[in-house]
Amino acid sequence: RDLKNLVILDRIDNPAAIAELKAINPKVTVTFYPYDVTVPIAETTKLLKTIFAKLKTVDILINGAGILDDHQIERTIAVNYTGLVNTTTAILDFWDKRKGGPGGIICNIGSVTGFNAIYQVPVYSGTKAAVVNFTSSLAKLAPITGVTAYTVNPGITRTTLVHKFNSWLDVEPQVAEKLLAHPTQAS
Repeated sequence: RDLKNLVILDRIDNPAAIAELKAINPKVTVTFYPYDVTVPIAETTKLLKTIFAKLKTVDILINGAGILDDHQIERTIAVNYTGLVNTTTAILDFWDKRKGGPGGIICNIGSVTGFNAIYQVPVYSGTKAAVVNFTSSLAKLAPITGVTAYTVNPGITRTTLVHKFNSWLDVEPQVAEKLLAHPTQAS
């Protein structure tokens, strides 16, 4: 509704996807900035300063980075949870009403595994539970910060994320196949 600007922050520049987004509504300005959620908060704040200087206001942040590979324990935690916390922390510098900010809305992408773990991937499931709990705390802080927060917790979605991935300590070598045997949704 009345979207003026859409800013995509991602590690991968995908001009075809940007063009597709622009074609949906040519009145919306779509901009891409390279961004890795695992960078330190100071780098995120620097990028946000650039974005806020250009746009003046940003109303919504959708935190949607994620990986599913329990062999990469540190990276899974860094991308799925720490990066989300750092990005949220950085944008609060601009939005927090205690600092004169206008407030904003944060939508963190969780997963149903945040409520019902996939036991073969406890690291991934744990990060999504952390996202749910972090966001629940943020939501309760809204009267103080002026920032509304909620999670979207999709079920199994047919993306490259779930076609092939590694279970924790190889406890289930065919976890991807077993997962995809359940009802799924399109991406």
